Amino acid sequence: MSDKECSLQQAESTISGIRVADSEDVRDIEEPMAVHTFRQALILDNLLPSRHDDNHMMLRFLNARKFNIEKAKCMWSDMLRWRKDFGADTILEDFHFNELDEVLLYYPQCYHGVDKEGRPIYIERLGKVDMYKLMQVTTSDRYVKYHVQEFEKTLSVRLPACSIAANKYIDASMTILDVQGVGLKNLIKPAREVIMRLQKIDNDNYPETLHRLFIINAGPGFRLVWSAIRPFLDPNTASKINVLGTNYKSALLEFVDQSELPDFLGGSCTCANEGGCLRSDKGPWKDQNIVKVRNKPRSMSAIKLLLILTSLQHFRKVLRLQSM
Repeated sequence: MSDKECSLQQAESTISGIRVADSEDVRDIEEPMAVHTFRQALILDNLLPSRHDDNHMMLRFLNARKFNIEKAKCMWSDMLRWRKDFGADTILEDFHFNELDEVLLYYPQCYHGVDKEGRPIYIERLGKVDMYKLMQVTTSDRYVKYHVQEFEKTLSVRLPACSIAANKYIDASMTILDVQGVGLKNLIKPAREVIMRLQKIDNDNYPETLHRLFIINAGPGFRLVWSAIRPFLDPNTASKINVLGTNYKSALLEFVDQSELPDFLGGSCTCANEGGCLRSDKGPWKDQNIVKVRNKPRSMSAIKLLLILTSLQHFRKVLRLQSM
């Protein structure tokens, strides 16, 4: 058996619930009790559809509201209403972004590879955005739908695949924004409106999904743009941002292997057989062996069992501490 096959077998064993203690479901004693309380509050108000009955998801909303149950519940309720109005629950199936190839010419972006801890990497080349031409091949509404569709794909496909590949739970991504050449031309009114819409959607409905953000090639032009954008960012998100100049490569390589970085960011990957790195969607989610593990019905049910058992373990610790 090859090393890769052994690794996949090990990952499948973990997913099957053999090593419950390896899950990073809850890190502190306070968190499982907060999740339990939050879940009961959601059930009481009929705010917990079965598809969203997920401890990790609830924990993200609690973190976003600093574990204030009422504020988190309000945020959760607004999220459910938005998902219904926007059609987020079915967007993977019923939205088709046929203009993607043209969009990538005027707004280069991609998911590509993973960092050293197994998180998916999202890349945007903001200095190459041409909003005038972009709006000739799509509309702002369709682009926003595409953005939401990609977020849903990350949560339902990319992160689970990364968790299998890393043999541990992965719940966030790393982002690299290349701002070389960014200036006022990149922040015309349509661009500002789209950015504000995307930021609101992300902050309100997908909280705590960003682990780290690198802004590279930041020059004087970008600083002007950054001063306009930063006020719209959630403070917690802003704290995860690292702004780097042109000598960014060594900083990135502390967190990402060179083989996982596209050549246009100083890496060694070209995805030559996949139409280039922007179009390859390179990552564990493209590995057919991992896809097979992720799609096995017993594995999916085992994932839920793993999360439940882990939560119960930590909740029992809380009860024991309270009885002491």
